[in-house]
Formats: sequence, C-alpha cells, structure tokens
Amino acid sequence: MPWHPLERTALADALSAAGPGAPTRCEGWRSEHLAAHIVRREGSPGSAAGIVVPWLAARTERDVQKLGDRAATPDGYAAIVERVRSGPPPASPMRWAGDAVQLVELFVHTEDVRRGAGRGSALPRTLPPGEQDALWAALRRSARLAYRDSPVGVVLTDGSRTLRARRPPREGDSTGTGRDLPTGRDVVVRGQVGELLLHAFGRSAVAEVTVEGPRDAVAALERVRRS
Repeated sequence: MPWHPLERTALADALSAAGPGAPTRCEGWRSEHLAAHIVRREGSPGSAAGIVVPWLAARTERDVQKLGDRAATPDGYAAIVERVRSGPPPASPMRWAGDAVQLVELFVHTEDVRRGAGRGSALPRTLPPGEQDALWAALRRSARLAYRDSPVGVVLTDGSRTLRARRPPREGDSTGTGRDLPTGRDVVVRGQVGELLLHAFGRSAVAEVTVEGPRDAVAALERVRRS
C-alpha cells in the first residue's frame, strides 16, 4: 500500500496544530510558508521548478513567500492547510505520484513543523512497520548522495538493519570541506529509521539519534551536517 497519504494527513494535522506564524526547521519559513511550498510544488509546476532548477530558485522562493504571507491570517491559513490535506489538484501530474516521489517529502516536512521549536519539542512518532520499510528503502536510495560530502565514513543503523552511506575517504580525497580528513574512520549513526532519514536530510539538530565513533570523526561529520 502507498504510505504517503498517511504522511499527508500527518502534515496537515501538524500544520493545523501549529497554527500560522509557527517556526519550522526550514530556514526563513514559518508554518504558512511551508504549507505554501507544498501547494506550489504540487499544483504549480512552473512555479515549483526552482526546487530542482537552481537558476529558478529565487522566483520559486518569492512565490512561496507571497503565498505564505497571504495565508498568515486565521482564515487564510485554514484554507491553505485544507489545500495541503486535499492533495494535488486533479490536473496536476503530482496527483499520480507515488511513495518514491512523495513519501520522504511529506515525512520530512511533517517533522519540520512538529519540531519547529528545536530538538525535544516533539517526540518521534511510532510509525507502522510497512512505512518504516518504505522509509528505509528511501534511505537506501538517497544515503550516498546525502552523505557525499562527509569527511568520514558513515554507517546508519536502526538496530535491525545497517546501511553504509559513505566509505572512509582515502588520503588525498577531497570533500570540499577545506580540512584535513581523518582517514580510515567510521561514524555510526543509530536511531529509528525516520530519525536516520532526518539526519540524512540535514535535520541533525532535531534528529533523535546517537552518533558514535572517534571524537574528531564525529565532530567532522556534525560540522558538515550543520552546514
């Protein structure tokens, strides 16, 4: 079964609970802007193109800010949250997008709203086993890209499954960090699969994970994650 409809409901519920003006983990976006991002991504392909086309990013951000600002009133906010809840409009190609396109997007943004006040502001949710499997499959597809700039090896584990996201760079490898690499080092990131996904997608500040390994290697990874 597809799991992204469950995450859509969770996102709409989180937005409703937060209300307009609430902080999110997306820099520069309050709750109404995050809702606007979802609406634009799913209903306006031209406007949303900046998500994947860098030179259109400024226009996309302006569209999101304008739509979000208009939705900052109680009535406007309720309306835009209802648009998120109802999903893409009938004519949008996103109407037929499955978990491969939608699940991670909706899951991560749900947590962006729930944990807007920082780590500890919301406990991790208990996810159905099937959704955990789907998120693990997504993590397997994206982990190497997510940790491509890590100056150390990275292993992810949820206790029952383990995934190597990055091999320890060899001496002389460059990751663009401008620092000497602690070669031959592994860092192990442990947590529930959803928490591992948040860590991989740049939410290490709020991901409920433990990071284990040599102190300098852990510090090197965290510097990259924060940036």
